[in-house]
Amino acid sequence: MSMALDETELEKIGEYVKEHLGQWISSQSMESTFNIYEIEMRDRMVRVEEGLKTQQELMRQGFEQMEKRLEQMQHNMDKRFEQVDRRLEQVDKRFEQVDRRLESFEGRFNRITAIITVGFAAIAVLMSVYQFLS
Repeated sequence: MSMALDETELEKIGEYVKEHLGQWISSQSMESTFNIYEIEMRDRMVRVEEGLKTQQELMRQGFEQMEKRLEQMQHNMDKRFEQVDRRLEQVDKRFEQVDRRLESFEGRFNRITAIITVGFAAIAVLMSVYQFLS
């Protein structure tokens, strides 16, 4: 079955195609633009996700380094406290030595006081005896 079109029908079809050709091309162009835009958006999302993964890894590494630094600082502080404890023990020993020296000095002072008291008493007795005999 073959249809033969006469010249007027072909002209009508031609006019119809001319009128609508711009719309058809622009709709194809819009779909193509939309597809390109969608592909670009997907690429951007992939790049953003990769950037976020990189940032997350950098943050994790930063936290690990901070944790190591804090552990090192804690270790250094423990060493410092041990040094301070040793110094305080040395100070305690020195105070004990000073206490022993003061006790020794107090004993000597008591003996000297006793000797002086006995000496004054002996002088007083000798003066009384001298007074009595003279």
